[in-house]
Amino acid sequence: MLKEKDAVIRKMMMAVDTLIISAAFFVSYVIRTHIHSFYKFDLFPSKNMISDAPWKFSEQFMILIMVAPLWCFLLHQSGTYRSWRLRTTWQIIWAVFKASTLAVLFAGSFFFIFKITFVSRIFFITFGVFGFLGLVSEKIVMLFIMHAIRRRGYNYRQILIIGTGRRAENFIRKIKSHPEWGLRIFGAIEDEAGRGVERVDGVPVIGDLAVIPDILHRAAVDEVVIVVPRLRLDYMGKAIRDCEIEGVKVTIAVDLFDMKIAKARQSELDGIPLLSFKTTVPSEWQLLTKRAMDLTISGFLIIGLSPLLLIIALLIKMTSPGPAFLKQERVGLNKRRFIIYKYRTMLQAAQKDLSRVDIYKEIYGSQWKNKKMNYVTPVGKILRKLSLDELPQLFNVFLGHMSLVGPRPTVPEEVEQYQTWFRRRFSMRPGITCLWQVSGRRDIQLNRWMQMDLDYLDHWSLWLDIRILLKTIPAVFLGHGAY
Repeated sequence: MLKEKDAVIRKMMMAVDTLIISAAFFVSYVIRTHIHSFYKFDLFPSKNMISDAPWKFSEQFMILIMVAPLWCFLLHQSGTYRSWRLRTTWQIIWAVFKASTLAVLFAGSFFFIFKITFVSRIFFITFGVFGFLGLVSEKIVMLFIMHAIRRRGYNYRQILIIGTGRRAENFIRKIKSHPEWGLRIFGAIEDEAGRGVERVDGVPVIGDLAVIPDILHRAAVDEVVIVVPRLRLDYMGKAIRDCEIEGVKVTIAVDLFDMKIAKARQSELDGIPLLSFKTTVPSEWQLLTKRAMDLTISGFLIIGLSPLLLIIALLIKMTSPGPAFLKQERVGLNKRRFIIYKYRTMLQAAQKDLSRVDIYKEIYGSQWKNKKMNYVTPVGKILRKLSLDELPQLFNVFLGHMSLVGPRPTVPEEVEQYQTWFRRRFSMRPGITCLWQVSGRRDIQLNRWMQMDLDYLDHWSLWLDIRILLKTIPAVFLGHGAY
């Protein structure tokens, strides 16, 4: 019954979203058709900056027929139509933003690839902006209304809690602090008879595990939540079966371990429920967007910078014997090894002589720097100062070995010397640039460098990647910490 109700609500939400997208389409069409009525300050009339619209409404209407279902599908995939009961406003806005951005990118790519010329860029951009703003406004209003309704005691779900310990008390306290969730606690069940607990943070204890069938027979309980220590989970089998027989949803609180960093994620393997603990927990959509950004930017840069890439390779070949490119083994995601590409900036004998280094003593000393600089070629000094020697790594990004932003890849010999807490940095794909790269590079001590990588993992977001990329440009030109 609840599943059917959720399905009806989802369909209603999709219908409303379709109407909003359609309204955005018609508003954008009117603006584009009558734009000269609004565009009064034509500074360059002879240039005809904004031309008259030569297309027909029927042609533009095909855009709506194609984009509206795609947009709603992406809204569904981003989780917009899942239950909002426990979600924040920003989570809803982010879900709509992801879906709207992908809808515009996919549709725009389709128009470009198939050379559909009748689509006006002004119209399409206006359509995307108005559609996003309309959808976000609708979601915020709906969320505000639902929160207000639940705070007044309506549209609530009644839950029964199994557990009377510290975890159960914290769980109950959290529910009480969020009345907008619309969760009403029917009572608590003692998971271990004989303890004599009467109340848990003000919630009455109404019996032990044996009374659960009777409670489910006579009371309206929407969900049973098991919040017990992991050692007590073995005794929950009968309670779960009782709920299964009654058709009542059962949820088990999964804070079974006091994890300091890792966060729990639920998944499934051919019907077998799995509980995973990951230290880096970006969603698949975020990772897909990050990979798409890597692929697009690296591809454009490889094509756009191809003359420069060729000139640098020729300069290296002309000024010193040996190959133009250096290929080295590096340690990447989850400690997988790959071949990294760089421009050769040193004499050929350098790699053998400098392959072993004490990362705690030598790497920051002046003697190591002087020894290393003895091998650097004249062209190599310029390339290293401007970080141009890193440009071939764009091919590593394009092939998926690396990302534009991420912890710098390390040679295996240095990894062998790592302290244990350093090694978590391998849980993210390595990058061309990172927080260390834009904050001084070799001017930063090793422990601080490693901590910056871990801070990046713990606070990762697409916006953080964009900020680091923007900071990389002045860092490269100023050459802080490079040699």
